[in-house]
Amino acid sequence: MYKNQKVSVVFSTYNEKQTIRQQINDCFAIPYVDEVVVVNNNAAKGTTEEVRKTKAKLFFETKQGYGHGYQRGLKEATGNIIIMSEPDGTFHHKDIIKLLDYSDEFDVVFGTRTTQATIMKNANMGFFLKWGNWFIAKLIEVGYNTTHLSDVGCTMRLIKKSALRKIQPHFTIGGSTFGPQFMVLVVLKKIPHVEIPVHYGTRVGKSMGTKNKFNAFIMGLKMIWIVFSYRIKGWFKKY
Repeated sequence: MYKNQKVSVVFSTYNEKQTIRQQINDCFAIPYVDEVVVVNNNAAKGTTEEVRKTKAKLFFETKQGYGHGYQRGLKEATGNIIIMSEPDGTFHHKDIIKLLDYSDEFDVVFGTRTTQATIMKNANMGFFLKWGNWFIAKLIEVGYNTTHLSDVGCTMRLIKKSALRKIQPHFTIGGSTFGPQFMVLVVLKKIPHVEIPVHYGTRVGKSMGTKNKFNAFIMGLKMIWIVFSYRIKGWFKKY
């Protein structure tokens, strides 16, 4: 519990059999965490057995995709405060405490992996990914006249259940660009939010979304389309 509020951590897993159990246990080692929800999104063989060796709650989502997995996790989480993260070893779950500190004043706390001091050695955050994420985040910041944003693709983020209910009915993206849609909806709904640096380290296993520069480039174009399409729709439709 954090100040009498139940805290849930949500993971969606596909190719993290090697790290999932340790990542769950790391979260439970933080005294504020009450619940870890793991969504098996057609994960590698043996992942289910690893999760069942822990106290995490396990759910299955057969619709393949980053967005489908995390939407299911957000739906199943019972906490008043929900923290999204990844079980691949890239995030340091001690940063959960930092996210919770900021939740005293904000309903949504976005993580950013673009702060040089918190990018760890051998992290997959080269020039193209770092500045691509920064550029699209700035399109949102400037185009929607909102607060400072610098990383549109960081999974690690916090949302209060009350804020989630406002954006959840508008989720439509099941793939890798779910993150930007989430961010844009928070901004459109004028939900109080802030962005803070989180540690970003080396991934164990392969990333499906940014496994090569071509995939990352195509994903970037899709993210740009989301930003502009919601900006145009926002002029005519109230979210």
